[in-house]
Amino acid sequence: MIDPVTGFRIPDEWLRRSSLEDIDELIESGLWVLLSNGQVLRRGLTTGTTASAACKGAVLSLMKDVDEVDVWTPAGIRVRVRVEASGGRCAARKDAGDHSSDITHGMNIIASASPSERSELVAGEGIGRIGRVGLSANIGRPAISRSAHAQIIKAIEEGVAEAGLSGAVVHLSVPDGRRIALRTLNPSVGVEGGISILGSTGFVEPWNEHLEYSLSESLSEPERVVATTGRTGLRYSRILFPDHTAVLIGSKLDMLRMRTGRETVLCGLPGLILRWAEPEMLDGTGYATVAEMIEREPDHPAIARALEHLGRMLPGTRIVLIKRDGSIYRDTGLI
Repeated sequence: MIDPVTGFRIPDEWLRRSSLEDIDELIESGLWVLLSNGQVLRRGLTTGTTASAACKGAVLSLMKDVDEVDVWTPAGIRVRVRVEASGGRCAARKDAGDHSSDITHGMNIIASASPSERSELVAGEGIGRIGRVGLSANIGRPAISRSAHAQIIKAIEEGVAEAGLSGAVVHLSVPDGRRIALRTLNPSVGVEGGISILGSTGFVEPWNEHLEYSLSESLSEPERVVATTGRTGLRYSRILFPDHTAVLIGSKLDMLRMRTGRETVLCGLPGLILRWAEPEMLDGTGYATVAEMIEREPDHPAIARALEHLGRMLPGTRIVLIKRDGSIYRDTGLI
């Protein structure tokens, strides 16, 4: 079975560990994540999905009151979202699912619609603006990602079609967005005056980011810890090892000083991990990258040598190398 949001192929054994009779339906909905121990966690909805629901609800409420809408997500899954919509105004509440530290949980996103010859989205109060060169849009533009913008426009178009209109101008705002944004990374990355409307899949993964601890504390305190080097590794580490504290260490592998007597795992894409263990592993091989070597010669001797060196560097630590689709390439233990 495939997780429709991440594309991760779920082992049959995980499905058998779940006690839920409708586990297949839950996974297919995209709203639930199955972990390796059979536990399920509920995904939330992104600001992009919430804004899409608000915009569609606002358009539909030009014809009648609306309390629920269905919208398309960038993952290709349709979800139903509860709204409060009447007279062209709609409020949709952000749902973070089981991501308990999502500070946007419960935040209201408001849309107001009026009939027009053509459709248009206008970003208003509480939505951040790009204030620095190098971000995803020009300075002064609304902080709405391309995927979220496409999702919102599609929702408006669906609402216009269902309402039998030629078009609609929709004003989008987040009444508490300016205050909430101060608790996010927006000010430090150059997004000013509000929150960002984001969402590459339309769903929020149900994990905490563990930002409240320093790396050293995060790695040394838990009894079960899985360290990972990137977002792909972080996502799948939490699925593969739900009983471990997942810590994103990026390229700071030199900080790995795993305390003995604990269950410790290093999980992530092979390139950074193997090159850290064996910086010269590609010399004389004819390969430019570790990914290329694994694709063409997955059993190349240089890989085995790097893993042996890694084992000596991190004695007692389980090494799990994964591919971008979440499948396991090498594992010094068993899942």
